[in-house]
Amino acid sequence: MLMPQAVLSETEGDCVAVERPDGRSPVLVICEHASRSVPVRFGNLGLSEEALSSHIAWDPGALAVARGLSASLDATLVHQRFSRLIYDCNRPPEAPAAMPAASEIYAIPGNQHLDAAERQARTEALYLPFHQRIRDLIRSRTARRLASVIVTIHSFTPVYDGKRRDVELGILHDADDRLANRMLDLAAEAPLYRTERNQPYGPADGVTHTLKLHGLENGFKNVMIEVRNDLIVDDVGQGVMADYLAGLIQRSLDA
Repeated sequence: MLMPQAVLSETEGDCVAVERPDGRSPVLVICEHASRSVPVRFGNLGLSEEALSSHIAWDPGALAVARGLSASLDATLVHQRFSRLIYDCNRPPEAPAAMPAASEIYAIPGNQHLDAAERQARTEALYLPFHQRIRDLIRSRTARRLASVIVTIHSFTPVYDGKRRDVELGILHDADDRLANRMLDLAAEAPLYRTERNQPYGPADGVTHTLKLHGLENGFKNVMIEVRNDLIVDDVGQGVMADYLAGLIQRSLDA
């Protein structure tokens, strides 16, 4: 039987990284799809380099934006160090999309016909430590009487399944729309980007797992941000987006 430690080698280190652990902002920035790195054990999953560098493996530009946001707000950042193709940390273990057998036009040979032991091993190696680290940070913040606001950062491809997406910035929420509503109102006052609610995905697509797990269950304000990835392909675009989002979030919280 495959043991959890076989998923990652000792030299590959922890699956989760924390930056600015002592950040003073109430915002806790989370980036679940930060990396395209595949653990050595899995090779290339039977995929081409083109596929492994595409949006099916990670959210291009998202980590850079999350880091810029963290710096601007002095906010703690938590991000996953391995590809969502091995485990998508924004999905619960029972969801097929947690370890997808296919994504958009790509079949993923290395994820075909996974048995229960393999799924459990990946869950224990990647999903459980990632979310436990977030819980530990929240517990520590609460003990220090610091408020917490959950903000997750993602990016999406401008063309999906052959269809062009005109939306540039998505403000997503689940049952708690407090922060999202204020951000949408402020974005509408000076529309720098085409901004829409729960686009290009929404709760029905199963994308609000992290928000529910750490935001809704704790009663914290929370929001998921989706950025069209052609806007954040370089340092300039990433910096402009991070500054814009930092201002939008801070103004919304101040209000």
